[in-house]
Amino acid sequence: MELAEYQLMDAAEDSMWWYRALHAQVLDALATARPRPGRLLDAGCGTGGFLARLRQQQPDQPAIGLEYHPTAAARAQAKSGLPVAVGTVNAMPFADASFGVVVSLDVLCHAAVEPGRALAEMRRVLRPGGMLIVNLPAFDWLRSTHDLRVQNARRFTAHSAATMLAEAGLAEARPRYWNSLLLPLMVLQRKLLARAPDGRSDVAPFSPWLDRSLFAVTRLERRLQSGGLPFPAGGSVLATATRP
Repeated sequence: MELAEYQLMDAAEDSMWWYRALHAQVLDALATARPRPGRLLDAGCGTGGFLARLRQQQPDQPAIGLEYHPTAAARAQAKSGLPVAVGTVNAMPFADASFGVVVSLDVLCHAAVEPGRALAEMRRVLRPGGMLIVNLPAFDWLRSTHDLRVQNARRFTAHSAATMLAEAGLAEARPRYWNSLLLPLMVLQRKLLARAPDGRSDVAPFSPWLDRSLFAVTRLERRLQSGGLPFPAGGSVLATATRP
């Protein structure tokens, strides 16, 4: 990914509504892990936003990051106060069965990642019974210039995510859509943005009132999800699975 995109991510991920909503979704999924998870790996941790949120909300959770870009890895370690290794998710520098949880957020979609190899590695470093949590961009028809900027090579559906996880030898795959209530606005933005001559990123500061409003919608959506309401579509797919 371009260094400029890492810089945008670093500046936005602590406060931007989308990152806060994503991290909340992952923490909700993590709370369902039984028994209590052991050490956590954030595979492709970028500039450390999720690790920092995890340490803030669950300071006793042991965790480590892995990031390909050395500058981003150094920033992630400084931001989170947790160790971050430099390496690729295609061949991770960790022993077998090292982790109780592997989290990987918008990584399997990247052009430099081979999803089959990366998932095999995630399965390898998970202990038996360990949980995998992945977030993936949804629907190829939502592709925009943002995907080009961050080098997204693929987008997913809940069905294709479940199939991919099963083919990797993972069990109990549970994919679900989120960022569903805001999907109509996302479609409008993406279709306009796709024509933008500057090809700008979606990662950008929002005015405080708009950021608060968008996050409030995602919080309502989480409440509806926790009440058992499924959504047939959304801007992202969040999937959990376990290593048999």
